Amino acid sequence: MSGRMARMSYAKERSQAAVEWLPAERLGEFSVEARLRPWLIGKGLLTQRMRTACGEHFALRLVDQRTGLLDAALKAAVPTSDNAGLFREVEMSHGETVWAFAQSVIPDTTLCAHPWLAELGDSALGETLSELSGVQRGAYEYAWLPADHDATARALRSARVGPVRLWARRARISLRGAPLLTQEIFLPAMGSA
Repeated sequence: MSGRMARMSYAKERSQAAVEWLPAERLGEFSVEARLRPWLIGKGLLTQRMRTACGEHFALRLVDQRTGLLDAALKAAVPTSDNAGLFREVEMSHGETVWAFAQSVIPDTTLCAHPWLAELGDSALGETLSELSGVQRGAYEYAWLPADHDATARALRSARVGPVRLWARRARISLRGAPLLTQEIFLPAMGSA
């Protein structure tokens, strides 16, 4: 690897690792746009809240599903000792305007115990899990993702928006003892008609 490529790779890894995820009680220390704040801290499933706000204009679309390696930060966040897992990404929109991007990280052992998680298609994971017993959701954590963060770039790919920082929240979920992680990233158009 050339010196320039190594520096770019190191900078990207540092950017991914530098994200500080905060508990809800620390969110008040930051300025959050008034239109976004209720979406970020509101109770209930984001998908159901968006369905209510958007009515017939709500759309949820699977944009990517792939297997990949779990870096140290993801392994600690889930938590898992697995080195790989399934990454499932969806966009939630009001009509053609993407409001939110969600990524689920499902470690290999969780996927082996619950293989149906790979077959959700355009169904909402949160709504599906809410209908099951044995599901525990941890408290939300919040982050102000840098513009050069991989998740930010993935979230903005269909939004017709240049690189910007984005608010995100994540929660750990236990599905009958098997861990997974959900992350929701709020785009600039969130809450606008």
